[in-house]
Amino acid sequence: MENYEENNEEKNENTALVGIHDEALQHFNNVQSALRDERKQCLEDRRFYSIAGAQWEGRLGEQFENRPRLEVNKIHLSVIRIINEYRRNRITVDFKSKDGSDMSALSETCDGLYRSDEQDSVADEAYDNGFEEAVAGGIGAWRLRADYENEYDDEDDYQRVKIEPIFDADTSVYFDLNAKRQDKSDAKWCFVITSMTVQSYKAEFGDDPASWDKTVSDREFDWNTQDVVYVAEYYKIEEHTEKITIFTSLLEGEEKRIKESEFKEDPELRSKILSQGYAEDRTRKVKRKKVHKYILSGNKILEDCGCIAGTEIPIVMVYGKRWFVDNIERAMGHVRLSKDPQRLKNMQLSKLAELSALSSTEKPIVTPEQIAGHEQMWTDDNIKEFPYLLLNPIEDADGNTMASPPIGYTRNPQIAPALAALLQLTDQDMRDILGNPEAGEKIAANISGDAISQIQDRIDMQTYIYMSNMAKAMKRSGEIWLSISKDIYVEENRTMKTINEAGDTKSVILSQAGIGEDGGVESKNDLSKAKFEVFADVGPASSTRKQATVKALTEMMRVVTDPQDLKVLSSMIMLNMEGEGVDDLRGYYRNQLIRIGAVEPTEEEAQQLAAEAANAKPSAEENFLNAEATKSEAQAQKAHADIVLNVAKTEETQAKTVEILAGVDRDDREQLMESVEKINQAVKEGQTQESINAE
Repeated sequence: MENYEENNEEKNENTALVGIHDEALQHFNNVQSALRDERKQCLEDRRFYSIAGAQWEGRLGEQFENRPRLEVNKIHLSVIRIINEYRRNRITVDFKSKDGSDMSALSETCDGLYRSDEQDSVADEAYDNGFEEAVAGGIGAWRLRADYENEYDDEDDYQRVKIEPIFDADTSVYFDLNAKRQDKSDAKWCFVITSMTVQSYKAEFGDDPASWDKTVSDREFDWNTQDVVYVAEYYKIEEHTEKITIFTSLLEGEEKRIKESEFKEDPELRSKILSQGYAEDRTRKVKRKKVHKYILSGNKILEDCGCIAGTEIPIVMVYGKRWFVDNIERAMGHVRLSKDPQRLKNMQLSKLAELSALSSTEKPIVTPEQIAGHEQMWTDDNIKEFPYLLLNPIEDADGNTMASPPIGYTRNPQIAPALAALLQLTDQDMRDILGNPEAGEKIAANISGDAISQIQDRIDMQTYIYMSNMAKAMKRSGEIWLSISKDIYVEENRTMKTINEAGDTKSVILSQAGIGEDGGVESKNDLSKAKFEVFADVGPASSTRKQATVKALTEMMRVVTDPQDLKVLSSMIMLNMEGEGVDDLRGYYRNQLIRIGAVEPTEEEAQQLAAEAANAKPSAEENFLNAEATKSEAQAQKAHADIVLNVAKTEETQAKTVEILAGVDRDDREQLMESVEKINQAVKEGQTQESINAE
């Protein structure tokens, strides 16, 4: 009976996977059919600027068969310039609180962990590849995934987020056709296609690949050819609704939110909560989202990877230029609009090269009879440069010998005026389309720095769209990273490496118990509480932010006169200086700024300052001031003691006076009372006992 149930469950599971496979292939067929032509253009653009000979591919190359086919690839230089501008001004992400609450410590932890994951996974390779493909062809991509920190240690269960490149994104990454947002945050599914050799496929999956029978199927993509097999990563968003029950404390009004799944795990949980002084307040339904990953081939699902970490599809798209036309997503980069001028220039230069390869010497035109017997001499003339050449005389009809000059001469090749004019127009068209990058690289002695900066700014504005779209992709990358990190960075007291803005390596302890500001116990660096928005800013591409900061601070120093302010500004300039061997110098000036209160110290720096203050020896001036304070305090204590003594003496005198009055007559009592009043008055005025007796 048990075997029957197990077999039945396995059969149902296989049936479900077959249904998912059919659904996935239908999705892919639809998106690949809709985007095939557009993605093909993106691929052609990338080939056009990067592969030698690609600018003559197609019918144009056939027309120039057996003729010079030169390439002067100006597009390549323009694309490389944009790529270099990005690499000099890399964009990173910043996590900030959604509701404006002070979560600076946790935000700084997330910033440092993200930089650390970038460094450990060599994320620059993924960013650079994605950006270059976007600038050249229009579409680039990279992926994020959770992986074990040490894959070769079976006892190390810690995971880290890795950022990896996706190559040929224009032909390998396909999102849901209904996803209209640029960052694809509204997508329900995604494919990442990878090609493998037949041998690699057999070694990894253990079976022979099967191709689709096109006589039966209407699918247009060949999953299997003689050379390669295509395997797809299929990411699918799964949403479900979960019931939440909210309990409210009868004494403090505190709320507890319990999931329906928790009640199923512990049937007595409800009664336990009610016994703790809580009352059931209300219920609500909450939507939950998770990402299911499959690996499939053309004929089956190869692996069901289950639900992966995070709630977002971990694929980041970056576009050069993007828009929707006729409900189809279209994209292009810096190459497409300049392809025709580039082809035209190549044709013109090839024609000029062909003309220049022809002989520039006028050659005589003769009859065969004139050079009969002298053919070798005329043939060797270009090499031996004979002082003269021989011709046979020609006889007329009467048999008389006649002079026999050449009957004509060849002409030198001439460049058509239209070709010369077209060369100039083509150069101007390419400069206009590519943004005239040469203008920003020319430095004239009589042009001011501001004028040069304005020229560079105009050039930057033509490439700013690529930097802006890269910033959107980086923002999405940060959102996906945070989603994954909240699932895998959950170990208590786990020590992890972080990197601050200056590039210094630090460490942080996750979910560490500590004392909060209200005196209660709280968990520090708990990423499950990280409710952040992600920002990725980009400025002008002609200068880095630090260079702009140095320039602004230098301008401020011209109008500031206070010595303390000048010291702060000069220290900030040194703090933002870049170059080899300045790290120690930057650290020195940061310490100076922290000590005068111009820069907010980190938690570690604040602890170090407190320790230094506790162990510091007082200076001579501080010793003198402490001694004077002690002396003044002693004098004050002595004066207070004298007052207390005088008051005690007064009270003793009054007591004796009462005792004496009890034994004297009324007249003597009045006289004695007058004496007592005089004594009291004298004590108040600070007179001595001798002066009282003398009076």
